Amino acid sequence: MAGSSEEAPDYGRGVVIMDDWPGYDLNLFTYPQHYYGDLEYVLIPHGIIVDRIERLAKDIMKDIGYSDIMVLCVLKGGYKFCADLVEHLKNISRNSDRFVSMKVDFIRLKSYRTQKVFTLPRLV
Repeated sequence: MAGSSEEAPDYGRGVVIMDDWPGYDLNLFTYPQHYYGDLEYVLIPHGIIVDRIERLAKDIMKDIGYSDIMVLCVLKGGYKFCADLVEHLKNISRNSDRFVSMKVDFIRLKSYRTQKVFTLPRLV
């Protein structure tokens, strides 16, 4: 059973989950009733994910030097992550002394047995 007293190791480079780490006990969280019986433990709590996305947004803004941004979201699985990242980027831009223009576009990937087909938008 997952232990609540154990903590994930911190290597100074983000969240690292070791193969033998039991995760967080479910009693530490609230979650929808339709998941009862299906979950055994939580590996990464939502708050840590939100924190890491915010940190990524700050790093992006630091690296680009307040240049305009073109965000390319990979559908369908990346939509929620991309939306959260864009929201954090917008918040940083709003709270700074310079406005950063941002455009968002989407690509959809389809996978088949042995090959991947990439569908890219036409940017003209």
